[in-house]
Amino acid sequence: MEKTIVQTDAGAVAVHRTAGELPPEESVATILLHGAAGSWTTWRPLIAALEAERGGPVPDLVVPDLPGWGASPAEPSTLDAGVLAEAVAEVARALGYRRWRVVGHSLGGFVALELAVREPQATESVVVVSATVFGARADRLTRGGMLLRYAPLVLLLAGMRVLAALGRGGPAFVRALDRWGLLRVLVSPLFSVRVPGVVHELARDLRPAAFVRAVTAARAYPAGERWARIHCPVLAIRGDRDVFVPARDDARLPALIPGWRTVVLPGTGHFAHVEHPTAVARLVLASMGRNTPSRPCQNGVLRPLDR
Repeated sequence: MEKTIVQTDAGAVAVHRTAGELPPEESVATILLHGAAGSWTTWRPLIAALEAERGGPVPDLVVPDLPGWGASPAEPSTLDAGVLAEAVAEVARALGYRRWRVVGHSLGGFVALELAVREPQATESVVVVSATVFGARADRLTRGGMLLRYAPLVLLLAGMRVLAALGRGGPAFVRALDRWGLLRVLVSPLFSVRVPGVVHELARDLRPAAFVRAVTAARAYPAGERWARIHCPVLAIRGDRDVFVPARDDARLPALIPGWRTVVLPGTGHFAHVEHPTAVARLVLASMGRNTPSRPCQNGVLRPLDR
């Protein structure tokens, strides 16, 4: 993939992309947005699976490091869903695209949905993978309510606050935990399938201050009011063992977003696109009208597929 730097109001954004078969203004970009605990590299397994399913490179892929993560420096205190969504739109337009589909993981799904609100004409569809959406009511929950419903995330956030307070020592401490083999144990609840190398990548890409800011901003975000404006199709893919995204989060979303549809992957944790990239790739391609799952969905649950 080609790497380029795009200047946005939120700062310089590093973007990995593939060439298109047509000029960008005549094409539809597929934008992949990572979550708050990673960078663009978390999409590598899905990109490989997409290529395998298509039998070749996927054209018009746009995969940024969101401002504040990876190779896109930004002051975390300035970031929220609106700022990040606007930066993504600036990136796409700077590359020549007028239309796009968005795939967002975890809190990247939050940004994808805000982008659909801000850019209804340009956003053709949204796929959220293991998306942390708080049932579209985080701004209405008390601290006690958050702890009751999202205890694993609240505990992780507390740890991230400690790491952020350590400044540069925070990421160094995480990398030390990785070297000692302890990080794999600490993050094991996030995964139902062991994927070689993924913990090392998380240790390298972790940005505690940006993580804290992202969750804090999501807590204050009026999702119930904002997401009711979305009219494009939205496919939600989540794992049945996702400790961050409980099944009850699905209940309010279809009534709020008319085009909302949920597919549950069995034996899958919070990183569905890393744990079962082939299954997610087939669903993403189907949402693009390019392919269909080789095994049908029944009652919103996708039958298990090989990785």
